[in-house]
Amino acid sequence: MSDHLSNIYREITPLNASDCFTFFKRVKQEFNFPLHTHEEFELNFIHNAAGAKRIVGDNVEVINDLELVLVGSNLPHGWFNHTCQSKDIYEITIQFHRDLFDERLLRRNQLSHVRALLERSSKGIIFSKETAAAFRERIERLTTKSGFDSVLELMSLLHDLSLSRDMRTLSNATFSEGQLSYNSRRIEKAFEFMEAHFDKDIALADVAKVVNMPEVSFSRFIKKRTGRTFIESLNEIRLGHASRLLIDTTQTVAEVSFNSGFNNLSYFNRIFRKKNGCTPTEFRQNYSGTRVFI
Repeated sequence: MSDHLSNIYREITPLNASDCFTFFKRVKQEFNFPLHTHEEFELNFIHNAAGAKRIVGDNVEVINDLELVLVGSNLPHGWFNHTCQSKDIYEITIQFHRDLFDERLLRRNQLSHVRALLERSSKGIIFSKETAAAFRERIERLTTKSGFDSVLELMSLLHDLSLSRDMRTLSNATFSEGQLSYNSRRIEKAFEFMEAHFDKDIALADVAKVVNMPEVSFSRFIKKRTGRTFIESLNEIRLGHASRLLIDTTQTVAEVSFNSGFNNLSYFNRIFRKKNGCTPTEFRQNYSGTRVFI
């Protein structure tokens, strides 16, 4: 695996379980987000960033001034300034849950093309420049819709993209094998409990009790199955909710910290910065008012 994949940041997107998708639209001066991965699928439209470097999986390319890329679940990706001199990069990012489309629904004949597109996106897909130009207006229009209409339009958009010509797979390797499919009802129950009570005091003992395991056994079990300790897993859930509150509300950082289950503000600030590379205040300044949840 290439060197650039050795330090991948796992983004906790603010998209929660009751959202269908979120879009993020902005004009910016530079790419400053690290190489990252997240569970959600991501459709990225970028204009006016010729000379930027795109990394998707083990693929590295310098991009032209217009591109449209679909990134699958848990696939490392990022855009970097490289020789990009633009001061006016235009970007629309659409993120949607990996289970937005039920497996059985995707097996129906009418959705076979969408299923193939989503499967292929596990290695990343770059659409042709012609497709990017042709779909630009529809992608922009999607950011003005809301409710049921917007969900139908996203499905329609993905279907039409699946029929487009000259799309190309980017990465040779796939990175999504079972990373978040724990194949364990106990782990699922543990995460359901943490999701439901993240804003309260939760101890390892509480979760171990829910899954009917001794504390020491559960502690080893969650680390083995997820690669993260109990407290790291709980903090990820809490940080996801904190990100959402910072974007979606005018709560103070202290209120966000408390309402996300962190009772110690300096601890919250420290682990937020460690995870996101910026303070909660800087995060809010970067993202506030530009992201919409559907």
